[in-house]
Amino acid sequence: MNISIVLAAGEGTRMKSKKSKVLHEVCGKPLLSYVLDASRDAAMEKNIVVIGHGGNEVAEAMEKEDVVFVHQPIGENVPYGTGFAVMQARDYIEDDSYVIILYGDTPLITGDTLNKLVEYHKSCKNVCTVLTAQLEDPTSYGRIIRDEKGNILSIVEHKDATEEERKIKEINSGIYCFDGKYLKLALDNINNDNAQGEYYITDAVQVLKGKNLKVGAYKIENSEEIYGINSRKELANAEKIMKRRIIEKFMENGVTIIDPDSTYINAEAKIGRDTIIYPGTIIEGNSVIGEDCIIGHNTRIANGRIGNRVEIQISTILDSSIDDDSKIGPYAYLRPNSHIGKNVKIGDFVEVKNSNVGDNSKASHLSYIGDADVGKSVNVGCGVVFVNYNGKIKQRSIVEDNAFIGSNSNLVAPVVVREWGYVAAGSTITDEVENGALSIARARQVNKEGWTYKKGFADKNNK
Repeated sequence: MNISIVLAAGEGTRMKSKKSKVLHEVCGKPLLSYVLDASRDAAMEKNIVVIGHGGNEVAEAMEKEDVVFVHQPIGENVPYGTGFAVMQARDYIEDDSYVIILYGDTPLITGDTLNKLVEYHKSCKNVCTVLTAQLEDPTSYGRIIRDEKGNILSIVEHKDATEEERKIKEINSGIYCFDGKYLKLALDNINNDNAQGEYYITDAVQVLKGKNLKVGAYKIENSEEIYGINSRKELANAEKIMKRRIIEKFMENGVTIIDPDSTYINAEAKIGRDTIIYPGTIIEGNSVIGEDCIIGHNTRIANGRIGNRVEIQISTILDSSIDDDSKIGPYAYLRPNSHIGKNVKIGDFVEVKNSNVGDNSKASHLSYIGDADVGKSVNVGCGVVFVNYNGKIKQRSIVEDNAFIGSNSNLVAPVVVREWGYVAAGSTITDEVENGALSIARARQVNKEGWTYKKGFADKNNK
């Protein structure tokens, strides 16, 4: 069996946050989720997450993940350290298993790298394999000391290294692959006889080497994968790297992204081929965008469901759906639970909230459609307001197929405009408009001749 043990018990004091470090997000997804994804991609059959500070919060946030949570003790007399954290998962380690040790704050690690680590470990018949990387500036990292055959001799921490050892640029990532039997052997023999009084998993290498067991090292090509997050600055750096990965993946799969540097797409988003994304676009959450769409500049889509051949210009879409061939914006605002049908026009400065708009309907500009069910082929004129709130409750309006709502009209909910109903411009509708009826709800125009002259607003002789 393949097992991963993910260490996620750290307090993360440098983040200066009330939230657990591993729950901070990169491209809209918690750090820990990326590590678990990589573990699953590497075919780990059991994932054990060791939690401590903020552990209940982590467990609650990850409740949908197929993992086993193990709580690390917290207190003044607890020895701590990476070795101590791994000890908490000892009961889940089987003798004939392969175990990888991971960290909840290293979101850039990939399943492909973990697969290669495990395969290298097996092919070399190691009992322990350390994942290493080459860094131009290895300061603060433990150095990998190899013999003349390339076998690992030891890991020397930077503070303990000689001047010659500090010239070594191959460093310890902290990620390991163990044979389960020998990991337990190492855990039984490491001690906390050090300045910090902690148990370190790095000491497992020395324990196994001391028993003449084979320990190896697998060096990865891309050192950014082992990048750990300990501060807000490092979080921002990881965001840049992950953003680049996500955007490159979309481009490889047929999406045109005009300016990758100014485009932000979350990890869980899906975009169809031949869609064009313009600069300044932000795509968040579990958004799904179809094929052949145009997403104009400075558009934000959060948890949106967008069909094929949809065009959106400088607009905001929140928790809403848009069906095929519709045009949205510029400056439209679709608030949560709005559902736009096929070939619909939602134009300039139109706001839609908790409403359904049927196929072939249009609201071209300056209207508010709130808590409404609008049928097919309906025209909503400029300045129309669906008056949905009476100060206490919100109520719905219904506009059936082929109705016409003239400009500057108010539909006061609850109200129904039946099929082919026609509301004259400037009307305030409070009663049902029957099928095919014209409804005029405004005072008759009265012109009083000469009124401005009589009132002294103007001089008739000096026009």
